[in-house]
Amino acid sequence: MYSIDVNGTANFKTELHIDGNSFKGMLNDKLVTGNFIKINPYQYHFLHHGKSYNIDLVKINHDEKTLVLKVNSVRFSLRLKDKYDELLHSLGLDNLAKKKINEVKAPMPGMVLNILVSEGDIVKKGDALLILEAMKMENILKSPSDGVVKKIAAVRGSAVEKNQLLVQF
Repeated sequence: MYSIDVNGTANFKTELHIDGNSFKGMLNDKLVTGNFIKINPYQYHFLHHGKSYNIDLVKINHDEKTLVLKVNSVRFSLRLKDKYDELLHSLGLDNLAKKKINEVKAPMPGMVLNILVSEGDIVKKGDALLILEAMKMENILKSPSDGVVKKIAAVRGSAVEKNQLLVQF
């Protein structure tokens, strides 16, 4: 049994079974059946009650159990929860799975070319923090999570060793 949150607004309970190119199961306590064809690993064609649906898998994150689908060119964001996710949530332990990263360390020895943030800056996951030159290549180190920059331990123009603290959140 899965719980599927669609676009953060609708929630469905489902238990579907696939047999070859057909599916059958329950969706919010209603029986659903249909057929599908796998066009490639990211595209499917479904037939359900005589209606045709083209489904494109745009993005999938196995760790967060999320995916983005396009169904007949309409985009949907899905978050899946199984019985274990529901149990962790009911016990108040669901946030333990999300590891908070509080620091960025040098992935290799190199030279700090530029620091792109300041202490106190609010950063989002993926924001550029600094540029590290290593092996004659410029590497942009990005924020692993959302947060506020507490301390910048790196100094522009200085050499750093592998695993040396650069930025702390």
